[in-house]
Amino acid sequence: MERYRLELLGITYNQIESGVYAVILKEMGGQRRIPIIIGYPEAQAIECKLQEVVTPRPLTHDMMINCLDSFGIRLKEIEIRKLPSGVFAADMLFSDGENTRIIDARSSDAIALAIRADAPIYTSAEVLEEAGFDPAAAEKRQEAAKNRIKDAPAPTPPAQGIAGVSRSSDLSRIPTETLCKMMQDAAENEDYEEAARIKSEIDSRNE
Repeated sequence: MERYRLELLGITYNQIESGVYAVILKEMGGQRRIPIIIGYPEAQAIECKLQEVVTPRPLTHDMMINCLDSFGIRLKEIEIRKLPSGVFAADMLFSDGENTRIIDARSSDAIALAIRADAPIYTSAEVLEEAGFDPAAAEKRQEAAKNRIKDAPAPTPPAQGIAGVSRSSDLSRIPTETLCKMMQDAAENEDYEEAARIKSEIDSRNE
């Protein structure tokens, strides 16, 4: 199966809605990016490592790496995958030099561990094709859309999701497959507040 290596660009956050963050992964050697909506604790764990913040006591992910090191276990790599619900998950490959084990994890936890263990991050061609977006191409599409409507007499309508679904719609009535597409569109447009609202609805259906 064809795989692509990803690099971590950083964390973005919504300045209006607190607690809404996204980790941005970029295709190495390419332009496509994958935004993954995460919570504040995971964003803090990733950002602390990126900024090399020294804490008085080890954070949870630092402690896990210390435990693995003490037993001679190494995180070799992680692979980001996408569940049928539209939520991202990850497979973590561990090795003690003789045996290997694959452990299921949340994508945010796997990324937090990978950057501490200097382990590569991969994803499949399928995930990159489905969830990845090229910001330059997206900007061109937005500019083209602006050019098409700049002479229109009617005011710009409220923020819409796909199929004309408005931002204020009752998400409980929308099919899960449609919600997944809406969440991806919101993340690509950096509307992380709306993406988090949709993700919360999808998560509630999986519980």
